[in-house]
Amino acid sequence: MPSKKRKYKVDLVIPVYNEAGVVEKIHAQIRAAVDKLPYDFRFIYVDDGSNDGTAESLQWVKQADRRVTVLMLSTNFGHQAALSAGIDHSTGDIVISMDGDGQHPPEMIVQMIELIGQGYDIVQAQRVTEARISFFKKWTSDIFYSFLNAISGTHLVSGAADFRALNRQAVEALKAMPEYHRFLRGMISWMGYRSVILPYHQPARMAGRSKYSLGKMFRLASDAIFSFSLIPLYIGLSSGLVFFALAAAQLSWVLWLSFSGNTQHVIAPGWSSLMAVLLIASGIIMILLGFIGVYVGYIFQEVKRRPVYLLKKEA
Repeated sequence: MPSKKRKYKVDLVIPVYNEAGVVEKIHAQIRAAVDKLPYDFRFIYVDDGSNDGTAESLQWVKQADRRVTVLMLSTNFGHQAALSAGIDHSTGDIVISMDGDGQHPPEMIVQMIELIGQGYDIVQAQRVTEARISFFKKWTSDIFYSFLNAISGTHLVSGAADFRALNRQAVEALKAMPEYHRFLRGMISWMGYRSVILPYHQPARMAGRSKYSLGKMFRLASDAIFSFSLIPLYIGLSSGLVFFALAAAQLSWVLWLSFSGNTQHVIAPGWSSLMAVLLIASGIIMILLGFIGVYVGYIFQEVKRRPVYLLKKEA
């Protein structure tokens, strides 16, 4: 890790998607916070297949600031892939990732760098106040983090987004993890390097609206659960064992009644009870097969070894 007295080279990785007219404001805000700092900064903007005027906005920003590098992906690969592209192209002693919507305050950058200088490998920013967040989103987020922490060996703090700083060692370790379904928060936590939490108050978006739809959040949650835990398979297995035990108990009871001669009065053929057992057992089997199918699908996508992203242009 670089010495505390060294003039760090700091790369800022900023993925953007359909942020035309906003990128210029974001860049001006970041520059106002970092230009007064005694470090060498490089700005890596990743255009995640935008279909508006974001590419033109980024070119304008690049012309105005020669420290800017623009990576244009061939299509919309998703936020995690865009972050990975920026991290892969980083060369700095410290790499800081942040969103390009103004909700990650650049004033925190100096504190992140100072904490890295104190010996931490990872500085993870954590939201303590969320602007205009719905009750549903906060509630589902808390449930997701609690559930993931319970079923996996990876601990994630609620409110920890992709606003963080990594030293060079942590960056190289992350680049050595090539999995296709990426949940960077979990991957970075799994590495186990020395880390610290840095709380911050999240402001409102500078303009526009969030690009993280409910479907995208669900896919991210699915990647996190199935990439970091085998608990879904164990749930199905446990359910099967429970019903096997119940079947054994039922068989023992029927045999006892048969030997006692009470079967005609006690055991009455019942269509509803039979159907209930069949439906419950079949449901558990289908759930287990579904879990297995998801894992097989993940394996299938991994063994194809397709790249996480494709670069269309680097400028």
